[in-house]
Amino acid sequence: MVRLYADEQFPLAVVEHLGSLGHDILTVQAAGNANLKIPDDRVLEFATVESRIILTLNRRDFKRLHRLQPSHAGIIVYTDDRDRSALADRIHAAILAETPLVDKLISVVRPAKATSL
Repeated sequence: MVRLYADEQFPLAVVEHLGSLGHDILTVQAAGNANLKIPDDRVLEFATVESRIILTLNRRDFKRLHRLQPSHAGIIVYTDDRDRSALADRIHAAILAETPLVDKLISVVRPAKATSL
């Protein structure tokens, strides 16, 4: 599968699920970069040097960085979902649909809730 780099807000349950699906996932905490207030452009630089696709909830800033620095290993932005397994499955499906992810920004969104009339 692919090499991923999960930012500080990324849910541990999703990290574990993606790992069980065969992805090589490094968290900010495991990399020793937690609570250091590292600017987003440096996070992107670290992930690029490590050939890892960033997983982040920080959609606005990383979409902007993608426009400013379009050469990277890949960026996946997502909308949060309390159903962690479903979120991991949507990210996994997006990875499979878009591989390779080099220089791409992928947006994974939570499905709309069905409403009954």
